[in-house]
Amino acid sequence: MAYECFFTGKRTSFGKKRAWRGQKISKGGFGLKPTGISPRVFKPNLQKITALVDGVPMRVKASAAAIREGLVVKPLKRKYGYTRQQKAAAAH
Repeated sequence: MAYECFFTGKRTSFGKKRAWRGQKISKGGFGLKPTGISPRVFKPNLQKITALVDGVPMRVKASAAAIREGLVVKPLKRKYGYTRQQKAAAAH
């Protein structure tokens, strides 16, 4: 399983870190120049959780944003809750 959110598709992305040197023109200098440009990694805030996927509990990686937005439906923790759901589904 890759480092990717199951619900939103967020994954590791790459960019650059820049260190700036010099004085601003408005402060009387010649402007800021980027000096140290090095690669860096942006990683999403992924959590390993148990979520209902097509009605089946599965362990998946979900981003914290997906959990906050309500995209993740967690299974009930106790068995009697499942039976109550099944009875309600059978009644309808």
